[in-house]
Amino acid sequence: MFGLAQWVVIAVGVLRIAELILSHSNTRNLLARGGQEFGRPHYPLFVLLHGGWLAAMFIAIPLDATSHSFLLFGFVALQFCRLWVIASLGPYWTTRIISAPDFPRIVRGPYRWVKHPNYIVVIAEIAILPLAFGAWEIAVLFSALNAALLTWRIKVEESALAQRRSTISEIVC
Repeated sequence: MFGLAQWVVIAVGVLRIAELILSHSNTRNLLARGGQEFGRPHYPLFVLLHGGWLAAMFIAIPLDATSHSFLLFGFVALQFCRLWVIASLGPYWTTRIISAPDFPRIVRGPYRWVKHPNYIVVIAEIAILPLAFGAWEIAVLFSALNAALLTWRIKVEESALAQRRSTISEIVC
């Protein structure tokens, strides 16, 4: 039998698989429209990081771990933020960096106020979920690894997005 932490990790894993299916579809469509992938070398590292984060929690958190309701509620709230990010980007949302000069720069939803709201959500998720079950070591380790990868990814993404800024008007909703 599993404990609450393991059930939560399974649920998060199922949600991430659904996101990967959507991402794959959007990626395929964007590439067919002339998009180009940027940062391909670091993508497998993110897959490894996120898979490792889920696996570490599933394995290392004891079945009888005490849960902190406030942090679990915070994690659930972050899932609504994640959905807001995905909905705001619509067909441009992928887990990869796909860009082209004629793709618009999206500035609706949370993108009105923050350049990379999805990364803020992910940073918070990686820390909060293990902390909700007292696994501070997992929170610290994977937060540090995520910070290193995000530093690299944001540089790549900003470079890819720069080609859009001067040529395409922004979409605002």
